[in-house]
Amino acid sequence: MPLFVLDTELAFPPAHLAEPDGLLAMGGDLSPDRLLLAYHNGIFPWYEGEHILWWAPDPRFVLFPEELKISKSIKPLLNKTEFDFTVNKAFASVIHQCKKITRPGQDGTWITNEVEKAYIKMHELGYAHSAEVWKDNELVGGLYGIKLGKVFFGESMFSKVSHASRYAFITYVQQLKKEGIQLIDCQVYTEYLESMGARMIPGKIFTGLLKQLTN
Repeated sequence: MPLFVLDTELAFPPAHLAEPDGLLAMGGDLSPDRLLLAYHNGIFPWYEGEHILWWAPDPRFVLFPEELKISKSIKPLLNKTEFDFTVNKAFASVIHQCKKITRPGQDGTWITNEVEKAYIKMHELGYAHSAEVWKDNELVGGLYGIKLGKVFFGESMFSKVSHASRYAFITYVQQLKKEGIQLIDCQVYTEYLESMGARMIPGKIFTGLLKQLTN
């Protein structure tokens, strides 16, 4: 299928027209209106070089909060007071740490300066949220994403000490479940998130859930 090139028009091609690897389109911008339209339609941005690429993988990697798995090795950590947990207390710091953290097997980061500014703006508008983990008053782990209706779209996480990102993820998923979130979009497969209960679902089912849960 051809790669769609976006212009100034606020529109996306249907998600089901994406390439087998999930690539759907390139171009456009990271304005709040375009980002909201993308997420409502199961599309998310990912930079490669200077180009904004838009993705809609099928199948889609998701977590249903009630299927969250907590390993025996991590349960004792959740019951200790080693970490402090907060929400939306340090969004800018969380995305900046996600941007600069070194990740095994990755050359650089997709979080450009433009991405950082765009999601800070989305946070100011009330759409982007962060979860933070602190140790001795230092930010040591966290994650951020977009919340629309009953769906949370996870974007990135970081950890500076052992288990900090896992602690952030598990604790935040438990909180999101209490808030009525029914679906967490993990976007693409990782063994790390699979170990905590995330699984693949067909793209058609995913987009159907979005229509039900984001309106």
